[in-house]
Parts: sequence; C-alpha cells; structure tokens
Amino acid sequence: MSLDIFRLDGRVALVTGGSKGLGKAMARAFALAGADVIISSRHQDELQAALAEILAGTPRRGEYLVADMANREEVGRLARTALERMSRVDILVNNAGTNAPQAIDEISDETWDNVLEVNLSSVMALTRALVPQMKERRWGRVIHVSSILGTVSKEKRNVYSATKSALMGLARASALDLGPYGITVNCLAPGPFLTELPARLLSDAEKRAFADRTALGRWGEPRELMGPALLLASEAGAYITGETLVVDGGYLAR
Repeated sequence: MSLDIFRLDGRVALVTGGSKGLGKAMARAFALAGADVIISSRHQDELQAALAEILAGTPRRGEYLVADMANREEVGRLARTALERMSRVDILVNNAGTNAPQAIDEISDETWDNVLEVNLSSVMALTRALVPQMKERRWGRVIHVSSILGTVSKEKRNVYSATKSALMGLARASALDLGPYGITVNCLAPGPFLTELPARLLSDAEKRAFADRTALGRWGEPRELMGPALLLASEAGAYITGETLVVDGGYLAR
C-alpha cells in the first residue's frame, strides 16, 4: 500500500465557507491532492481571490459560487449549479457557519432561526441535494464541520453549541443511511483555531484563556486542519464513518 490512498485525482470537492479560514485551507488540501474544487460563500470578491490561492501551482480546475446559506433557495441553487459546472460532487464539506452569542434568557427568535438555518438546516438541505448523485456512483464523502463546543461549551454559546452537537447526531444517522452506498459521513470538530469568527467575538483575555487550556499552549493554524480533512475525504479514511474527529490541540484533554 502506498500513500496514494490520500490522493483525490478525478474527484470534485465542494467546500462551503471556502473563501477564508478553515474552509480555504481544506479546499487547498484537496486541490494539492488532485481534486477539482468548488468553493462558496456570500462574497464574490473574497471567493475570486481565494480560488486563485487554492489552485496556485496545481493543474486543477476550480469554480466559485456565491450563496447565502441562510437562504434555503440559494442552498438549492448552489447544489444545482455545482453539478452543472462540474457534473459531479464527490466530496462535500459543510463548513459554512455563524455564531451570535446570547445568554439563554436573551436569545431572540431572529438569532435562533438564523444560526440554526446556517449551521444546521442548510447542511441538511445541501447534503440532501447532493447525496443522490453520490449514491449513483456508490462513492462519496460528506464532512460536517462541527466544533469542540458541540461537546463542551462556553457562556452565551447556547445556539452555537446546540447546532454543533446536532451535526454530530446528523452525521451518525446519515452514516447508517449511506454506508451501503459506499458513502462515509463524519464530523470534524476543531478546537481553538484563530480564524475571523473567534478573532471578532473574543476578547484578548478570552483568546489567552483558550490557548492556555490546550495541551500545546497555542491556537491552531488553519493549515493544521488540512491533514485531518484529507484523511476523511480520501480512501485513507474509507472505514471511518459516523464519527467525530476532534482537532483541538489537546483542549478537551484538560
């Protein structure tokens, strides 16, 4: 056996929230491993620049599609357009997410509905739309990006933690539905990765507290999620399904 089991030649990967941070890093890993990639987010200018970086130095094809995951119609259009442009999607990474911290007695209906739609309902809708063509080929990889806050939590993370826990349950059930078709479904649960979202939401003291709690004493860099994503997306992870792979620098170990 060779390390070719990590190769993705001939595959097409769709990464939502792929214009920055963890999504961009995972899309880059897939392109380096031989896959053609599609990335989506709400901002065309960010997507255009990100796609150039993702494909740099590779012969791979790429597309970017503007889609707001809070809008169910746009999620459906994303699936249809991805298939029109690339004719297939073999690897789906449901990475797009949002967070709006509110204490349990402060949660507004608007916040609850929006975070649930982006973090959970859109994941169901996009997976539902793309799984049939994976079943036809009897091969597919679905990866939901959960979080360690689906296992533990923090003040005011009620809605976020609820959605990230739900993704783990969704992956377990879908793995049973899709296993007979050669499709695996898993979650990645990142710990403290200093992407734009936590950088915007956390104070300097909170950032230090997160770093100090990890075994490695630091925040993760987006490139450090490339290997775990490649494992779950390739033949290397063919016997892993219904699982949550934690990538947290030892945060949960403490």
